[in-house]
Amino acid sequence: MALIVLAADKGAPGVTTAATALGAIWPRPVLLAECDPAGGDLAYRLPAADGGVLNPARGLLTLGAMARRGLHPDQIHEHTQKIIGGLDVLAGLTHGEQASGLTWLWGPLGRALATLPDADVLADCGRLGGHPQLAELTTEASLVVLFTRASLDHVAHLRERLQVMPREPQVGVVVIADPRQYRTTIDEVRRIVAGTGRHVAFVSGLAHDPKGAELLRGQWGGRLDRSLLIRTARELGGRLDAQLRAQESAESAFRAREQAARLPAEPSGGARP
Repeated sequence: MALIVLAADKGAPGVTTAATALGAIWPRPVLLAECDPAGGDLAYRLPAADGGVLNPARGLLTLGAMARRGLHPDQIHEHTQKIIGGLDVLAGLTHGEQASGLTWLWGPLGRALATLPDADVLADCGRLGGHPQLAELTTEASLVVLFTRASLDHVAHLRERLQVMPREPQVGVVVIADPRQYRTTIDEVRRIVAGTGRHVAFVSGLAHDPKGAELLRGQWGGRLDRSLLIRTARELGGRLDAQLRAQESAESAFRAREQAARLPAEPSGGARP
């Protein structure tokens, strides 16, 4: 199925919260994979499905130890855990020093996540700029989504990042926006992105909603469903899903044309043998 990379270039705009919110509303089976080489905090932030705590030692670190002998997509789920609400997660490294022994992992990991047979993958990759090795993972993605705040410094870094991003895979931009100026803020960032000359698949938004983020840490259900965070996550999830389906249709049509071009030509004129 599809690998969607979620990342930022500057600071902490809320990629992990966005990734968790999108995982909560995703329309198909999905795996949330914490792939930030600097280390992550899903294991400390989100409760396990049984109300206990996640095991921070089970996840990307144990997967990396096993992957030295080869990594197959079917092995991924041996290292995942379920959080409250039933979402499957692959917990990340607990600190950046662990990444120094896993510099070889990101390419094989990207290929395994991109070909996971039974689920889409939302890969929380943290900051792209500080970890060049993540390029080996992002090249395997169907879509890279860059998150930004609307502040001058964040948007300036986003603009620079767009200039150096490769043409493939496709890139989208999501603005973590103040609900009081939601559409205006997104439109302003859209104009700035258009001025870079870099093709971007879409510019969308997600509400900055601290109360919703707190609910996401442990209370899944009624109040969370009505939060601005989840309401705008549903809108964003629909946009991402439509983008992925359009890509799949275009790729299928391209493969069909290639196959047709390889077929032998019909004999012209005369009797058929």
